[in-house]
Amino acid sequence: MPPPEPDPLARALGRIPSGLYIVTTLVDGQPQGFLASFVMQASLAPPIVSVSVGRDRPILAELRRSGRFAVSILDADSKKSMAAFTRRLGAGESPFDRLQVATTPAGLPVLAEALAWFECRLASEHATGDSVIVFGEVVAGSLTREGEPHVHVRRNGLSY
Repeated sequence: MPPPEPDPLARALGRIPSGLYIVTTLVDGQPQGFLASFVMQASLAPPIVSVSVGRDRPILAELRRSGRFAVSILDADSKKSMAAFTRRLGAGESPFDRLQVATTPAGLPVLAEALAWFECRLASEHATGDSVIVFGEVVAGSLTREGEPHVHVRRNGLSY
């Protein structure tokens, strides 16, 4: 049986386009990361980006602990990498096990095949709704090749 059709509000919110990103950090020498879609630039000078993280996600504590994070911007060629962050992992497995990873100047992992990446210093955060918006001051970054980021539109803007 197909899932029920989302209500009009959920369908309207689903039309807000977003990108697809892998947000990473490094804790005790171990790479950590998650698939994010709520990422945006929030300031020009200094450059600040915001990342929405679910309040109950363990990665939130890791981002706070590290004080730094990196964002890999996915495009059509690199979006297949996101599968490593959406599948269930076995004991001792990491989503980074099957991916080619590069490092930022501070040693944070970024996807080698990403369209672009940037590294941030955690600047502040704001709790709202079911999420915490983490703000990071961009301290480094690179466009790895020319191209367009993948744009994602959800069917239902009230759930994944």
